[in-house]
Amino acid sequence: MTTPIDPELLDFAVEVVSEAGRLTLDLFRGADLDVEEKGDGSPVTVADRNAERLMRRMIEERFPDDSIHGEEEADKAGSSGRRWVIDPIDGTISFTHGVGLYTNLLYMEDEHGPAIGVINVPAMGEMVAAGRGLGCRFNGQPCHVNDRSAVRGSVLSTSGFDWWEADRLMRAHGSGAILRTWGDGYGFVLVATGRIEAMVDPSIHYWDIAPCQVIIPEAGGRWSALDGSQDPHHGSFIATNGVIHDELLEILG
Repeated sequence: MTTPIDPELLDFAVEVVSEAGRLTLDLFRGADLDVEEKGDGSPVTVADRNAERLMRRMIEERFPDDSIHGEEEADKAGSSGRRWVIDPIDGTISFTHGVGLYTNLLYMEDEHGPAIGVINVPAMGEMVAAGRGLGCRFNGQPCHVNDRSAVRGSVLSTSGFDWWEADRLMRAHGSGAILRTWGDGYGFVLVATGRIEAMVDPSIHYWDIAPCQVIIPEAGGRWSALDGSQDPHHGSFIATNGVIHDELLEILG
């Protein structure tokens, strides 16, 4: 049986992500925003770093014994059995180009497994938040995936087609699905709220999809790696309404 998470923990996670969203909005579209390049070639800004520090500080003040894993700073070891995973800005390319689809992500796991997932889209005024056994909510109201039953005519989003192998992209193109790039965390928001059917990332970092381990199932959907395994560290990720999941996996290979 699923052990529900304490609703107060979910409320706290929503508070943390909301504060991070407000911080990033203050810097969004700033004329003097400097963009640096990390060792892996990906962009980073002061907004990324400051938002992660804010989220870490709030978690450490409330739960000093919890572990924290974030994109921008070193891991913090803890002893409580809880671990938080932070991506302060998922979609830094969107952020630096003034596109409001960037997101703030927060995930928590405990001794029972995935427990809390929150995706905030501050520039759009949208947030999905889910707690284990508590369901998924969109801006505070219950939300659910849709029930479309075929890949043909479904909408498949991705963070960007430059990470797709050519043959996989051609199979997706030939499937009859509508292909879009409402990318990064926002694509998962769209799946969880029933506005699209699938979000696919053939190459992804763990912190980019960690919250989806809670959000997608609690919204009634399904997630996996592209090989079909329930391995969030695989490096690929697909989230769907559940109904088309197997068909889409077969198409994508």
